[in-house]
Amino acid sequence: MRCRLPLAGVLRLGRPSDIWFKPALSVVAAVAPSHLALLALGRLDLAMYTMAGSLCALYAHNRPYAARARALAWVLLGMLGGLAAALVAASLTRDAVVLVTVGAVLAAVQKVLCDATRIGPPGNVVLTFISSAALFGPQSLGQIPGHLAAAAAAGAWAWFVGMAPGLLRPHGPERRAVAGALNAAAAFAEAHGRDQERAPAHAAVRAARQALLSAGSPSETRRALERLVLRAEVALAAPVDADPALLRTWAREVRGTRPVPDVDDLTGIGGELTTHPGPLWHRLRPLTPLAVRTALGCALAGYASLALGIGRPYWALVTAASLYQASLTLTWGRGVQRVVGNLLGVLLFAALVPLAHTGEVALVLCCLALNFGAEALIGRNYWLGSVCVTPMALLITEFAGFQEPGRLITERVVDTLIGALLGLAAAVAVPHRSRVVRAERSGPRTLAATGRSPKPHPDQRTGTTTEGVRP
Repeated sequence: MRCRLPLAGVLRLGRPSDIWFKPALSVVAAVAPSHLALLALGRLDLAMYTMAGSLCALYAHNRPYAARARALAWVLLGMLGGLAAALVAASLTRDAVVLVTVGAVLAAVQKVLCDATRIGPPGNVVLTFISSAALFGPQSLGQIPGHLAAAAAAGAWAWFVGMAPGLLRPHGPERRAVAGALNAAAAFAEAHGRDQERAPAHAAVRAARQALLSAGSPSETRRALERLVLRAEVALAAPVDADPALLRTWAREVRGTRPVPDVDDLTGIGGELTTHPGPLWHRLRPLTPLAVRTALGCALAGYASLALGIGRPYWALVTAASLYQASLTLTWGRGVQRVVGNLLGVLLFAALVPLAHTGEVALVLCCLALNFGAEALIGRNYWLGSVCVTPMALLITEFAGFQEPGRLITERVVDTLIGALLGLAAAVAVPHRSRVVRAERSGPRTLAATGRSPKPHPDQRTGTTTEGVRP
């Protein structure tokens, strides 16, 4: 079967997320204190280690706070584990071929674990960026505890930043998810059940169900939200009988901190919101080809960068690691987005360098502004966020001392092209047939109550998002 590798639409901008400003503000709130503290201490050379912890604030913004607390803790442990492995390897050998191999293996492990646990954006790429960069910095065994402690302290602060909004809106994520499900069901009903509205409607309802499942112990608010989700499910099963105006009214009332609309229970169909995922081991086994593909692509990209004499082969390695999506078509699209975003990003870097080189304060402020810009824009399309991510990654290399901009730009462009080409080559060489997940149907009794059954739809949940992927 032929695989289409389109260009049209790959760079098209989408609508921003409803909460685009939250990850953008969170990452600045997480990164700024450590950067400013290191600036005051004259130790900006340690910023890579504190950033390892601070960047954990990028994760889990759509999860209810009970689930977010667990997810952020696991992300921080994963970040520290990858960083520790990289620092130990860097302290034991300076053989670049060995270090690239270690980086490729770490990238494969991070990719598979992030996909299996469905941690969500930004997925494995931030973890791989940190661990790969740490492999090629000067390191000794005696320095490792202090560097890990700095990362852990910054990570603990990032955890508090991620959890802080729950003090004001403890049910905010669940409310947003349910409002999205109601609006999607209303759009489906208004479209009279047309197929183009089916997939987003089912995806929104499924996201709401999963959010409620992970919201912690039951409460009156959660039970009221569950009843609204069931109303959305009934609308999907019987769009002709649904009232779109009422669904949208409920969606507006759910947002904010007002009381959740109290609708009648649908007798006999409660308690079937979703099912728990299977054991982690069962989700890891089908991902073996993906692990091989990631390891091979990252290794080939790193080795090619070394052969060309590039001083930072981890840029090529991370480029390859960032490509792999649920299908070859999506991987191709991500490669195009990556190359376009990075090429435009180095132009932005060239424009910012004169300002950043005026002093360390200007350097830190530029990095913080780019952090915000990356998070604010990446939800529109991956390439647009990369325009800010690329100069940010280049400026981070200057925290230990200003460097010659022309050399940095050349190395980044070459590594981007190498990583994209060899990463795509590995995707072709090691096929990974993505799981096409059918729409999760409403509970059997829900369908029995309506007399209809929604059609299944393709749901490429793994790796299709354009939101939240970094360096």
